[in-house]
Amino acid sequence: MTTIEVVQADITQVEVDAVVNAANSGLLGGGGVDGAIHRVGGPEILAECRRLRATTLRDGLPAGQAVATTAGRLPARWVIHTVGPRYSASEDRSATLRSAYTSSLAVASDLGARSVAFPVISSGVYGWPADDAVSQAVGAVRKAESGIPRVLFVAFDERMATLLRVEID
Repeated sequence: MTTIEVVQADITQVEVDAVVNAANSGLLGGGGVDGAIHRVGGPEILAECRRLRATTLRDGLPAGQAVATTAGRLPARWVIHTVGPRYSASEDRSATLRSAYTSSLAVASDLGARSVAFPVISSGVYGWPADDAVSQAVGAVRKAESGIPRVLFVAFDERMATLLRVEID
């Protein structure tokens, strides 16, 4: 059984086996969570992402999929990079959003991770409304049969932490 927790914190500082990065398909860093993970984690993460882009992910990482690298200087063993979809009012992309969570959990399970920290994927610059992003996230983690004992949702601010706590309770 998976225990789901919520904490308001900096995702680069949480102590878990794997931290999920809300990456862009290029995997070469960006803003928000992605930029913070690359800055704090150091050049080792970027070097592994570049190797992935030069070999198995020449066209980038598709939305809804996930891949792991070292965590560099983060207090985690691995970073699991996943790409959430951009929000669209005219097209339902929620299955792709849920897949970002379930794919990340599958990668974590394959690595042998026992704890995973997630941001709320697509809720930043990708424009997904926070309340629905939280609902999709928690629903996907609850339905996944990953065998990961501990999943931690890391909220950047109190508003997101409150939305997560209400959804989990």
